[in-house]
Amino acid sequence: MPSTRRMTVGQALVEFLARQWTVDGDTRERTIPGVLGIFGHGNVAGLGQALAQLNVEQPELMPYHQARNEQAMVHQSVGFARMHRRRATFASTASVGPGAANMLTGAALATTNRMPALLLPSDTFATRVADPVLQQLEQPWDTGMTVNDAFRPLSRFFDRVQRPEQLYSIALSAMRVLTDPADTGAVTIALPEDVQAEAVDVPLEFLAEREWHVRRPLPERAALSRAIEAIRGARRPLVIAGGGVIYSGAEERLRVFAEATGIAVATTQAGGGALTWDHPQYLGGVGATGSTAANRFAADADVVIGIGTRYSDFTTGSRTVFQNPQVRFVNINVAPFDAYKHGSALPVIADAREALAALAEGLRGHGTSAEYRERTAREKKAWDAAVDGAFSPSGRALPGQPEIIGAVHAASAPRDVIVQAAGSLPGDLHKLWRVRDPLGYHVEYAFSCMGYEIAGGLGAKRGLIADGDDRDVIVMVGDGSYLMLNTELVTAVAEGIKLIVVLVENHGYASIGHLSETVGSQRFGTQYRAYDAERRNFQGEELLPVNLAANARSYGIHVVEIAPEAGAVDRLRDAVAAAKASAESTLIHINSDPLIYAPDGEGWWDVPVAEVSTLPSTQRARAEYETLIGAQRSLLGENTENRA
Repeated sequence: MPSTRRMTVGQALVEFLARQWTVDGDTRERTIPGVLGIFGHGNVAGLGQALAQLNVEQPELMPYHQARNEQAMVHQSVGFARMHRRRATFASTASVGPGAANMLTGAALATTNRMPALLLPSDTFATRVADPVLQQLEQPWDTGMTVNDAFRPLSRFFDRVQRPEQLYSIALSAMRVLTDPADTGAVTIALPEDVQAEAVDVPLEFLAEREWHVRRPLPERAALSRAIEAIRGARRPLVIAGGGVIYSGAEERLRVFAEATGIAVATTQAGGGALTWDHPQYLGGVGATGSTAANRFAADADVVIGIGTRYSDFTTGSRTVFQNPQVRFVNINVAPFDAYKHGSALPVIADAREALAALAEGLRGHGTSAEYRERTAREKKAWDAAVDGAFSPSGRALPGQPEIIGAVHAASAPRDVIVQAAGSLPGDLHKLWRVRDPLGYHVEYAFSCMGYEIAGGLGAKRGLIADGDDRDVIVMVGDGSYLMLNTELVTAVAEGIKLIVVLVENHGYASIGHLSETVGSQRFGTQYRAYDAERRNFQGEELLPVNLAANARSYGIHVVEIAPEAGAVDRLRDAVAAAKASAESTLIHINSDPLIYAPDGEGWWDVPVAEVSTLPSTQRARAEYETLIGAQRSLLGENTENRA
């Protein structure tokens, strides 16, 4: 029997990917269940031909999905991966030059979020027979450099298939990184357009089914013992649950641990869903966009138990959240890079689920004091009341964003998935959205990429469909992010994939407008207004004659417009309920007042203010900044540099 098959590199890669499986305990699923692609001269004869051939011969082996924007392909992959707890993702193929470069932002987002995404950007001829070809970047000081070299710092793995024989080792290395919970992120294989179409005798072993078992490392005994000792000695401990809890499937273990010990839990953006909002020990989000309950506990905490968190500046309030001078960090993370953050002397390098089980066993019989538990209940009750107040209908023609979130939440089902990424919505959702399901909250707030929302929501819905899960995905997006990237609405229409999109229009960049005020720039350049030629700015009152609802309608999606009149929020709630009852995608457009804010959670975010300015507003902002930065902790020792 032959031990090889004559195939092109493109054909071999596609069939290889189709036979890769991720195994996580009792779960076994395709690692790469499909390919998203936009074809050009760089990939139409290679991967494009390979996918076309499979579509004729074995259409179920590697489905192809058409996209409208290359960046959005990677966003879809990330949304899909989130719903599959990082066990599966999509491959994305793009042509040379601008097609490949359009995926750079997606690669950075995937890597920053520690989410798997396979990128297959096409490259110019390996032989250089016709240099420079169409869309080729040229650098006189390095003639071998291409646009794809820009993926190197953005990817967890990067390689280029210069010769067909290199495909085998590169593909296997790529799969290792994609399925490694500590190393995963954007995985990039650059494919020269001539090599994609070149024939090679492929070993059948390369094309055989292969399983990749997800590592779930146990905590080392000594590290676990030190962590248990620290927690036992703590009077005011606090758990901060990050995305690692979700990806590990550790939310049940977290619930059992919290109930057994009485330790309160706060969540990061990625950790939303680790504990349901109504659990007695759940204090809400922590940090710059957190709740008063979580932030007050964090300020007093003597031991912080970080589980699967990156400790971004929003989580730590730019190092102002943890105010106890003796605070220690027990950092449980599968990635050593994250486990050692905050100068922790108590890192536990382990899977979240396995570590929580070991901690629960080691802390058997240990619990927090009655005073601690009473305070937990009191702070939670106060914050829940604040959220209730923010959700209360006002009857305004232009409702505030908190009220809009409340209406969407009221119409949603407990298992529905909310998707967001950028602007003021992530902060408000972190404070206000009452998560009722482990997969019910997906806010991409590591890279916080404007334009992620619709594409990421589409990927999330694909992920649910692949699991036979019919819950709804609700995308909330501001007009700023919508204008950045909205064309995957066409993809949803083309494939009949149902999305519910709530488009909140405030005629500008509401989040940065508010931030601009805090640094003394008075919303300069953040409002969508007609250009004032005399004043040479966009600070006037004339709104732009742009109709975003009509734009969405032109894509073929059903659009509901909520008029800016009394009772708008009631009609929004009804529109979301109707969209849930419908089988087709719906976009609901509503105008909002950007000056109505969510309740203050006593968090802070460090954005420097100009030290010298002739603007009185900036001078006042600088004075306030110098006061606030005094609360910032140094990594080590006493902070004297930043104190006023």
